[in-house]
Amino acid sequence: MKTLPDQRGYFGEWGGRFVPETLMAPLEEIDRAYHKAKRDRAFESRLDELLTHYVGRPTPLYLARRLSARLGGARVWLKREDLCHTGAHKINNALGQALLACEMGKRRVIAETGAGQHGVATATAAALLGLECRVYMGAEDMRRQALNVYRMQLMGAEIVSVAGGAQTLKDAINEALRDWVTNVRSTHYILGSVLGPHPYPMMVRDFQSVIGRETMAQFRQSVRGLPDLVVACVGGGSNAAGIFTAYVPHTRVRLVGVEAGGRGPGAGNHAARFAGGGAPGILHGTRTQIIQDENGQVEPTHSVSAGLDYPAVGPEHVNWRDTGRVSYTTVDDHEALEAFHLLAETEGIVPALESAHAIAHAAKLAPGMALDANIIVNLSGRGDKDLDEVAKVEGGES
Repeated sequence: MKTLPDQRGYFGEWGGRFVPETLMAPLEEIDRAYHKAKRDRAFESRLDELLTHYVGRPTPLYLARRLSARLGGARVWLKREDLCHTGAHKINNALGQALLACEMGKRRVIAETGAGQHGVATATAAALLGLECRVYMGAEDMRRQALNVYRMQLMGAEIVSVAGGAQTLKDAINEALRDWVTNVRSTHYILGSVLGPHPYPMMVRDFQSVIGRETMAQFRQSVRGLPDLVVACVGGGSNAAGIFTAYVPHTRVRLVGVEAGGRGPGAGNHAARFAGGGAPGILHGTRTQIIQDENGQVEPTHSVSAGLDYPAVGPEHVNWRDTGRVSYTTVDDHEALEAFHLLAETEGIVPALESAHAIAHAAKLAPGMALDANIIVNLSGRGDKDLDEVAKVEGGES
């Protein structure tokens, strides 16, 4: 199977590099530095050392016995990215890119964040490596994720509240890109998902692919063979790409990405790019599937989970949709909240609201599958950050 993207950064007809001329040179610099780092044993050794002794990899692949018994049918396994240092998969990419910034001589890093986990991961990596750090975050997301805002500040990061637009992830990316255009010589932009101009979708996928490699080895050790189904939530799509990539060549394994169905159909009520009427377009430097109106204007989105509240999706996901290798579905806010409680009550694990979307879909499918079937859910993060928001939503305050 051909490895994508091609040299121009395209996954089929999706991806590419659509940026102002001032960003072409820094993107080329990143591309060269990344390909050099992939061949550099010292770089790989340093990253592996940090992933092992700092992040806590490999994370466990856990058989959720009580959840499986409650659901009936297939056995449900959880890839425990929630046990990573900082509480989510985001640290895998943030550390990789922070090390790359050091290789390029950049002593300042910037990032965008929605749910706050990528911001926390970037602030963490910056503190570890002695880098100056600024994080852009929508004002609405700062309200929903106040704990993560404080965590970033605690590690010395400057947090910039973005008050324009919907005050969520899209708007934070806009501001981060403006900063980068102004400060390209001193600054590396640690983009947090499989989004943006080439080489970011490829690079972030590769840094997150450790998830899938570990999962495949762990499952073979426990069960042998391959799982029947792998499920992951999809906002920008980094945690899903991280686990799916290992299984894409194994076509007997079903792969399902779960988008945010929000409050239901209709403009401004969801963040479902595939099921919600998205269309081809260009956003944040890449050609992808975008929720937009008939005039090409990006429409507002909604999800109870800040990390899924984004109008576009990584270009490789669109290519996987086109080829039929991955199917995409939606889970609404109510179903995600039910799954949030279900996992906590059956396994004593509080999932991030993003991950709860994947749990909810697995819970729909498991009862109809054979007892010897196996579902792996990528539990991309833990739910400490979401407790206040869940309490408010369920208490009728928002």
